Amino acid sequence: MYLLLIFDGVYFMAGKGMAGKDRREKLIKLLTEADSAISGAELSEKLGVSRQIIVQDIAILKAEEYDIISTNRGYVLLNKGLCERTFKVRHSADMIGEELYAIVDLGGKICDVFVYHKIYGVIKAPMSIKTRKDVYEYLKTLSSGISSPLLTITDNYHYHTVLAEDEETLDRIQEMLKEKGFLAELRDYEPVDFWANKNADNRNRTCTPKD
Repeated sequence: MYLLLIFDGVYFMAGKGMAGKDRREKLIKLLTEADSAISGAELSEKLGVSRQIIVQDIAILKAEEYDIISTNRGYVLLNKGLCERTFKVRHSADMIGEELYAIVDLGGKICDVFVYHKIYGVIKAPMSIKTRKDVYEYLKTLSSGISSPLLTITDNYHYHTVLAEDEETLDRIQEMLKEKGFLAELRDYEPVDFWANKNADNRNRTCTPKD
């Protein structure tokens, strides 16, 4: 039996035999245990298959609703038994470093950045930042002038999905963002459900059980 997949505009015929299933289970295990992104080349070497097979396996796992993102450093599996919260923030581009360093210093992992544009809708980019070194490398890329931060197209408003070990850590991060004046008010027209209830403050709470 075969599964037809379309991934980044490319068609794949992926086998669903036990070998493929076992390999994908090992792939998920590698991503789950990883402290940072794993490149396709590294996964290819560890699993003894071509990088093309890794791309196919990732596509299958995404179709099975595994939350895997691709970054410039490799693949990352999100929500590995961690708590998640989305923050809406606003600050100038020259304060990006202060925001990101503060989040990772408190134990948060920044999964992404996205903006809501009234014409173009939601524009999102993966980040996978969890250490000061990650922040430094990200800021270095921005300073190169190759690209501009998304916040520049929405008057500095933007959002981050943040993961942490527990809700208490996310509470500390939220309080820090509020103290620094970064936390922004959510508008009714924004098409993202940030609240578990209407009385919550700019947050979407999710905490998946740990093994």
